[in-house]
This record gives sequence, structure tokens and C-alpha cells, in this order.
Amino acid sequence: MSDHASPTAGRPTRERVADYVVANPGLHFNELVRRLDLAPGQAQYHLRRLARADRVVGEEVSGRTHYFDPALDPPERRRIALFRRETARDAVVELLDRPAPPDAVADAVGVARSTLEHHLDGLVAAGVVEKRRDSRGRVTLALTDPEAAARSLRRIEPSLPDRLLDRFTRLVDALLE
Repeated sequence: MSDHASPTAGRPTRERVADYVVANPGLHFNELVRRLDLAPGQAQYHLRRLARADRVVGEEVSGRTHYFDPALDPPERRRIALFRRETARDAVVELLDRPAPPDAVADAVGVARSTLEHHLDGLVAAGVVEKRRDSRGRVTLALTDPEAAARSLRRIEPSLPDRLLDRFTRLVDALLE
């Protein structure tokens, strides 16, 4: 079993999956499989059964299916799924203090402006971040609801594989520029 083994080990698999999703909102399918040490088919089977029973809900965000407790409202689920990505999460953390220009956020997060823009697309579409333009057309990024963003950030703790995947993506982006 992995370092992230559930304290519910020994319980029926479906209950372990349901409990883990509730305790770790927004995990994507592959991460759930890794953390619970399940075969992909086994996880799919139990997630489908749990979804039919309205015990979990799966939502696709940016090409990945993330799983949640249905009690979380859809905007909260979308924020959490987006914040599971290190670059998006780091950008939001930078904006918690104050609005900032995109170049300053990209520099603070340590990514190329194009990488930041990729993540901003999802954050803007979800209503988490807004792009404000001044009279000269300069863009400033600001959180639409800093309290909601902070609440969603507190609900997640990114895993080591999530962080490594995000950092690998950053490395590839840097090499391609």
C-alpha cells in the first residue's frame, strides 16, 4: 500500500473509495487509483456504483475527471479541481494578498507567461479570477471572491505525484520556449 494508504484499509473497497473521496475532494481518477492501491477497472466499477447511489460525483475539469462528495456545491468543486494543479493554485495564492499584473504573477510562480495564461483560462472561465483592464489597456489579475478561494485552498493538500507532474510540465514548457 502507498504512503497515502487510507485508515479505512480492511473495510469494503466501495466504502474505502467513498470515504477517501469525501476526505480528499477533487482527486482525479489516476491519483485515486494510486492512493488507494486499486486496479483501474476496480476503481471504475466502485466509482460508477457510488455515483449511481449519489455518494460521489465525478466532474471533468481541464481534461481530467475529479471526484467529490455531492454535498459540495458545483462552484466549490470546480475551484478545488482547478487548485489541484500547482500552477493554478500558486497563482491564486499570489492573488490572495492583492491584484497583480500577469507578468508579476508569472514571475512569482516561476512559470512562463504562456503557461500562466493556460491556467488563467480555466480560472477565468470558472469565475475565480478576473482580468481587469485600466484606461491604457493594461491587465491586472484579481480574485473575484478571495474568501471562497481561500476556503477551497484549505480543503486540499496536493500529493507528491501531483506536484511532480506539475513541475515536469513546467520543465517541458521552459525547454520548449
